[in-house]
Amino acid sequence: MASLSEIGVAATINILSALAFLVAFALLRIQPFNDRVYFPKWYLKGLRCSPLHSGAFVSRFVNLDFRAYLRFLNWMPAALQMPELELIDHAGLDSVVYLRIYLTGLKIFVPITIIAFSVMVPVNWTNGTLKHSNLTYTDIDLLSISNIPPASPSTDDRHIVSDELSRNSWMHTTAHKSNAACLVLYICMQSWNSSKNRFWTHLVMAYTFTFWTCYVLKKEYESVSSMRLHFLASERRRPDQFTVLVRNVPPDPDESVSELVEHFFKVNHPDHYLIHQVVYNASKLASLVSEKKKMQNWLDYYQLKYSIHQSIKPYTKTGFLGLWGKKVDAIEYYSSEIERLSKEISIERNEIRDNPNDVMPAAFVSFKTRWGAAVCAQTQQSRNPTLWLTEWAPEPRDVYWDNLAIPYVSLSIRRLIIAVAFFFLTFFFMIPIAFVQSLANIEGIEKAAPFLKPIVEIKAIKSIIQGFLPGIALKIFLIFLPAILMMMSKFEGFVSLSALERRSATRYYVFIFINVFLGSIITGTAFQQLNNFMHQSANDIPRTIGVSIPMKATFFITYIMVDGWAGIAAEVLRLKPLIIYHLKNFFFVKTEKDREEAMEPGSICFNTGEPQIQLYFLLGLVYAVITPILLPFMVVFFGLAYVVYRHQIINVYNQEYESAAAFWPDVHGRIVTALVVSQLLLMGLLSTKHAAQSTPLLFTLPILTVSFHLFCKGRYEPAFVRYPLQEAMMKDTLERVREPNLNLKSYLQNAYIHPVFKARDEDENDAISQVEEECVTVPTKRQSRRNTPAPSLSNASTSPFLPNGSEHAL
Repeated sequence: MASLSEIGVAATINILSALAFLVAFALLRIQPFNDRVYFPKWYLKGLRCSPLHSGAFVSRFVNLDFRAYLRFLNWMPAALQMPELELIDHAGLDSVVYLRIYLTGLKIFVPITIIAFSVMVPVNWTNGTLKHSNLTYTDIDLLSISNIPPASPSTDDRHIVSDELSRNSWMHTTAHKSNAACLVLYICMQSWNSSKNRFWTHLVMAYTFTFWTCYVLKKEYESVSSMRLHFLASERRRPDQFTVLVRNVPPDPDESVSELVEHFFKVNHPDHYLIHQVVYNASKLASLVSEKKKMQNWLDYYQLKYSIHQSIKPYTKTGFLGLWGKKVDAIEYYSSEIERLSKEISIERNEIRDNPNDVMPAAFVSFKTRWGAAVCAQTQQSRNPTLWLTEWAPEPRDVYWDNLAIPYVSLSIRRLIIAVAFFFLTFFFMIPIAFVQSLANIEGIEKAAPFLKPIVEIKAIKSIIQGFLPGIALKIFLIFLPAILMMMSKFEGFVSLSALERRSATRYYVFIFINVFLGSIITGTAFQQLNNFMHQSANDIPRTIGVSIPMKATFFITYIMVDGWAGIAAEVLRLKPLIIYHLKNFFFVKTEKDREEAMEPGSICFNTGEPQIQLYFLLGLVYAVITPILLPFMVVFFGLAYVVYRHQIINVYNQEYESAAAFWPDVHGRIVTALVVSQLLLMGLLSTKHAAQSTPLLFTLPILTVSFHLFCKGRYEPAFVRYPLQEAMMKDTLERVREPNLNLKSYLQNAYIHPVFKARDEDENDAISQVEEECVTVPTKRQSRRNTPAPSLSNASTSPFLPNGSEHAL
């Protein structure tokens, strides 16, 4: 375990790293050649132009205004200036509610930290249990509940009281008084050192922290649900408001899927049914379209190259990436490849349309009103509850088209396979976690393996290994996990990006809880107290575990500093996108379109970001009563992350979809889970301390917490899973008054057609590109610029929130 000095070394390293990242970002963001990396969102909105196209040659790449370097940290206050309502209009409700998770952390932990350091730390510090034990500990552990002696009197406790009495100078003055006075004084000292009295403090604080956390959660749930309903009521018209996804359409030998869907909804929803689009299995066609798009990009490049140097005819090789193979004329070769692919695309498109086997038993059904869509999406359609299954359709940007081709009957089998695979992935990951924990507990291993002592006792090596390496090693182990979990979610068959990310986030949280939290505690305790386990009776092992678990706070402190301090500062630097953009710009950018596509703004990545935040909630709530020294590190994380991600949402991230904060019930549920885990863990610790009087009172806390969760679930969650008919009718009525001549059928007719079927024979590639920009899962950059009016820069620069210097593919 890391000592106070080693934690100081780790803090110094991470603070310096975070400052280096922030200073580097502040300097790089004002350089013109990095403008597309640090302000891509304003380019997508058409409110910013590249500074590389104007001014002197040097000033195009390097900022020569020295006054800008004096204001290089002004991005921090600027990130906090945009009001919440304007931020919703600018970035969407999902982004704003995601920021509220960090605000919730601050609202919960700032008061808890103040109370814990005012009450808990003095109570834990004024004991001598660890000093008179054989356990491995540090100065930080003296501030934890481990330093409180057990409630049952023991030989060690009597030694503690005796030592305390002997160390008090005023004890000498009572030596010549009566035996009765000495007895009274001894009883008073024993009462002060009684753990029963001190455990009552932990019990009261547990209730206080629980009630405060529940109060904040209720207020946030109420606020977010109100924001969601207001957002849906005031939002502009979208196709998904009128559309439901129908799955498991029963086969009929006399009718096609399209005819069957039309007849069913005309009969059962005669006053509201408008139009439908069946779902095709077009995976092969989509791959051909993607390949043709790449060929067209190469053709544009060689044509541009030849137009500049007409005396030099461009050549290429037909092998991989043009590195080997037959040398041919580049323009003729790519023209012929595009022509070949165009024919294959046309043939494949016709085959899909004519082949009934390529039509899936699913369809997007649109209605004349939001009210009609809400009734259909939220009711059972047939006598057999497994047929004609309806749900709200994702918005067109949110549709994951590949999974629409998966037969509905295979989804249960797929999810069973993934559940088994996830189980083995989770528990086999314990092996590297155990190795990481062995690095975090070198002092404990020294007792079992003394031959390592000369190496690890070198002060510099020991400080770096224990204070920095465990956290960074665990961070590296977790880098590849999100991609694996996202692949699992896609295999399960979810039909929207938002559903994919929410399922992946759930699994990521379970994984982190089992491996990072429980795994670190269990394996860390075993390594840390290995020598004690080997030389003590079996009856004393539970007590050793109860004392040792709070000591794992030192490891989690190092992890918070690595991931929550330096990691967050690295996020704003965007080092990986910065390098990739300039590499693409130097080697691969051939046209202006390529330059736009090289500017990857990224998104919040809810599937990884939210579970990581939940780990901090878990650590903070668990250790608030047990080891309060961890809390200030948590507060720094939530404060820094809020500022950084607010800046990124304003200037960088382009959210792929809008779910209107549909993920908030998951956030609320995981925080409540962390609260229950903290209560159960505290009960376990007090039971090892023999605190028989205070432990039973903790049993009511989980019951009250679960009851609170059920109340919030019944009161607020319906706003996130259902759409009130009252709201739908109100919005329909207002729309009819404002736009009496609206042609809704024309608006919805092509909204949910598979992108590869929107192409036209003339200029097919441009049409396909337009389809990919407008209708597939993720909107393209050109779509964003096309749908957003581009005011002049002179007008745009007057906005107080415009930064200084101012695709979705299938």
